Amino acid sequence: MLAEYVALSAEGVIATPAHLTFEEAATLPCAALTAWHALVTRGKVSAGQTVMLLRTGGVSIFALQFAKIHGARVIITSSCDAKLARAKELGADEIINYMTIPDWEKEVFRLTDKAGADHIIEVGGTNTFPKSLLAVAMGGTFSVIGGVSGFTSEVSLREILGKSVLIRGIFVVSRDVFVAMNRAISQHQLKPVIDCVFPFSDTPKAYRYAESGAHFGKVVVTV
Repeated sequence: MLAEYVALSAEGVIATPAHLTFEEAATLPCAALTAWHALVTRGKVSAGQTVMLLRTGGVSIFALQFAKIHGARVIITSSCDAKLARAKELGADEIINYMTIPDWEKEVFRLTDKAGADHIIEVGGTNTFPKSLLAVAMGGTFSVIGGVSGFTSEVSLREILGKSVLIRGIFVVSRDVFVAMNRAISQHQLKPVIDCVFPFSDTPKAYRYAESGAHFGKVVVTV
């Protein structure tokens, strides 16, 4: 909230998982909750399914962690090999550098024996939406969360019809879902991935850094 003090309704706050610092807990309300809602609450991800993630920002890295605790296989993209290596350390099963493999949707099909991904976490927007649609499996779930490259796109209705794809817009959700997510985070002792922490006085620098796309996971401002 970028404030030292705020007044909130008692219904607007919940306890944080005991094993997290304040900085770690601050990453949960938006990125973590969005990823959880897409994959778990609405997506019903299960063991053995394949989850396709785009890039290595906050939502995608939380989705990676949530997918793995549910036993899913994860494919993730990035333009940076160092970030892909870090994703591997977090449990990613397959990595794709979309700069060296621009037709990454074809690589997804190769890696899944032409089945496609059961879940797509779409954060790229204009430039990635059509490719994600080609990469999703028959009857797959396509969660639209962000638009890094824009919010308009031409799509193939034939792909949607032919694959019986479920396309769902995802936004943050209710307190009850947040409490359920926190129970899972506590049970698995999951730790949010923080790229760096900026002091309150350097908030403009934090925004510029996040805008640059250089981060892996979350950027935090601390009071």
